[in-house]
Amino acid sequence: MSKRIRIIFAAAALAASLAGCGREREDSTTADTEPQNNYEAETSPENGDVELVVWGAEEDEALLLQIFESFQEEYEKQANIHITFAAQSESGCKDALMGDLEAGADVFAFADDQLNTLVAAGALEPVENADHIISENLPGAVEAASVGETLYAYPLTADNGYFLYYNKQYFNPEDIKTFDRILQIAEENEKRVTMDWSSAWYVYSFFGNTGLEVGLNDDGITNYCTWNNTEGDIKGVDVARAMLSIARSPAFLSTEEPGFLAGIQDGSVIAGVSGVWNAVAMKDALGKNYGAAKLPTYTCANRQIQMASFSGYKLIGVNSYSKQYEWASLLAEWITNEENQSLRFEMRGQGPANVKAAASAGVQDSPAITALIEQSEFSCLQRIGGSFWDPVTVFATNMAAGNPEGKDLQEQLDIMAEGITAP
Repeated sequence: MSKRIRIIFAAAALAASLAGCGREREDSTTADTEPQNNYEAETSPENGDVELVVWGAEEDEALLLQIFESFQEEYEKQANIHITFAAQSESGCKDALMGDLEAGADVFAFADDQLNTLVAAGALEPVENADHIISENLPGAVEAASVGETLYAYPLTADNGYFLYYNKQYFNPEDIKTFDRILQIAEENEKRVTMDWSSAWYVYSFFGNTGLEVGLNDDGITNYCTWNNTEGDIKGVDVARAMLSIARSPAFLSTEEPGFLAGIQDGSVIAGVSGVWNAVAMKDALGKNYGAAKLPTYTCANRQIQMASFSGYKLIGVNSYSKQYEWASLLAEWITNEENQSLRFEMRGQGPANVKAAASAGVQDSPAITALIEQSEFSCLQRIGGSFWDPVTVFATNMAAGNPEGKDLQEQLDIMAEGITAP
């Protein structure tokens, strides 16, 4: 381990106190520590000290350590670079930053649905060499990293979606096409099928291809929602009844990620909805029986409805308050370049946003990435206001429990829709 890298696994709030602050870049980034990359002058400045704080997923420890070391080696003649890492989930990055932007990390990983809020709060500024970054990454990833036509972050992965994992010992390709058949086989073998209904992110699956809609209003803050519609080919109550029918199966289990993985590893779970972040664990646990596919159809209003999904991307942001903004930008670009996105796939099984890395044979042969590509036809970019999550969780958690108090379904749908659209 390089002596110049200090890895700190502490609460992000504690690590944030170590980060630089202030927007006066002309004063804080001096000439003797300005980075020189392939797009700038060839002359190298004299050595100076550079302190950077990076927030990333705890599971990325080994990967990021390698990337930090290669970055330091690349620029060791230009600066004495110290990098402090603090574990911070991508999904919670926005909230951690909003607590105190000036004390936030210089470089941070975050989910793309947080982009608009971070830009509006002044946490991100337009990427300076945007044309180069845009040319190297997939169009969908570039869109996810942009507000309007302006690029504000560096695409990292193009795999933040979900699909079906399954055990080939129990299912053939035909079996996994419908949720009904998957549950039937699990029941016959006294096994379980999992999906996390406590997460509104996954619950979107049941509403997304029904004609019922949810999304962000033009104000960029509030939502519109028709999930409680009482007219049309498929009504809100039809979806609710379909969910209750699934929940009644003794094979169905609503559980979060740890429960899914534990079940796969001990053999009690033979299929479940999750994402590529579990690809390595699935391969390790199932070996030759490891399978992945797009989401199945489910029975709703006496027809088969293809389950939908949110598509998402992980991005790398550079804090506009960073004391070492130019170096932070260079590190963000380094973390997301072709070589390191390929390394991320090799070590973490995560799908690259970089065009060349995504086209590699290894990525194309990945069951999880292939399943995600198949599912992409039925997915949409997640753009949802903050009031979406809790009301859907309350509704879906009750559906998963089988609506034990027998509450009126339409009333529950109305309450959910009212909460989703609340200011």
